[in-house]
Amino acid sequence: MIEVFKTNVNCADKAKQLVEQIHETFECYRANFDLNDCDRILRIVSSSSVVAADLIKWLKKFDCHAEILNA
Repeated sequence: MIEVFKTNVNCADKAKQLVEQIHETFECYRANFDLNDCDRILRIVSSSSVVAADLIKWLKKFDCHAEILNA
């Protein structure tokens, strides 16, 4: 399953740190950012379902805003 989020992350260093933390916290998630996109995309790939509400809540701990990006 793939879930795509619009974020307010605009720094490559912060994005890298968040990806590392996501991989540690949500072991079945593979994350990456596309900061060149106007929505500063966070993509989560998982072999199981992505619980968007949990990830959004977790990101708030790092002062990050995320919302599901609808196609």
